[in-house]
Amino acid sequence: MNLAYAFAAFLLALVLVLVGVTRVGAWLIERRHPPSGSFATVNDTRLHYVHVPAGDDADLPPLVFIHGASGNLLDPMLPLRPLLEGRAELLFVDRPGHGWSGRGPAANGRPDGQAATVAALMDELGIEDAIIVGHSFGGAIAATFALEQPARTRGVVLLAAVSHPWPGGETSWYYELTATPLIGPLFSETLAYPGGALRMAAASACVFAPNRLPEAYDRNAAIALVLRPAAFRANSRDVAGLYDYVKTVAPRYGEISAPTVVISGTRDTVVYEEIHSTGLGRDIPGAELVWVKNLGHKPDWIVPDLAVAAIEKAAGKNRDLQALARAVEARIAGDAFGPIANCPDEKPDPSAMAAGG
Repeated sequence: MNLAYAFAAFLLALVLVLVGVTRVGAWLIERRHPPSGSFATVNDTRLHYVHVPAGDDADLPPLVFIHGASGNLLDPMLPLRPLLEGRAELLFVDRPGHGWSGRGPAANGRPDGQAATVAALMDELGIEDAIIVGHSFGGAIAATFALEQPARTRGVVLLAAVSHPWPGGETSWYYELTATPLIGPLFSETLAYPGGALRMAAASACVFAPNRLPEAYDRNAAIALVLRPAAFRANSRDVAGLYDYVKTVAPRYGEISAPTVVISGTRDTVVYEEIHSTGLGRDIPGAELVWVKNLGHKPDWIVPDLAVAAIEKAAGKNRDLQALARAVEARIAGDAFGPIANCPDEKPDPSAMAAGG
């Protein structure tokens, strides 16, 4: 019995130590990565955003950027704002529960709820309509926005998007665990921060692989914000619920009427590009699907010029995206960076599936 009490006391002490480490870690993360934009409360959600007015010679409609899982508004803003500032009104937003945004009501736990909250922020800022640019998880939100807000959608640009059901519907074990009642909150308050901090560099390299991880990417894009307990839970619940959501929404993609461009790499080890991107190109009327050989999961960072050209094409400008894709392929053809062996991609090569566009 004494051993049992001693073991219980040891476990309790360990939990308290891990809670303390997590709390101090979260405080340090917030000190290192303070808010970079403004705040507004819409749909009972306190949203953090960066709003950049259009220049006098703007030649593009307003642009709204929706980041992916584990990210925040800095992820699309750092590579794309320098290329677009002055040309359009720009809105970068921390999705509900991410970055410095509050989670808000339960509806924000689904992509359609987050799309509605983004629309409410547009109302607050006087943005009547826009081209919606979504990366990865943000692609599901961008597609949903086009479905639910067709009059406000000038175009859609989907970068390495998640959009359709995938085999088994599985996600990483820590997402499922954190989304589990009781156990999940305990995990996020004790082990998620130290474990995530140890794995962050390798995980980011896998996201970019086979392309080079940009220098100081994690620090500059404030990726560590996701390791705070509340943000980690929001992110995990988003991802854990995504499969069930896309099962219901994917059959509706034929209703999207806005000009749409889909950009995907053939070496994406994060999502099933041959399912999502192929499906979007097939299901959205008139969508242009652009494959880039040897590109991983980050078109916004690795081929930002192609992403900007896609935005221009969605805005009605004459852009030969297929020719530009061949040009950027030549630029990244030799990329073999990142821990490829630790980021296995056993999915079939989508380039053969997409032959002919």
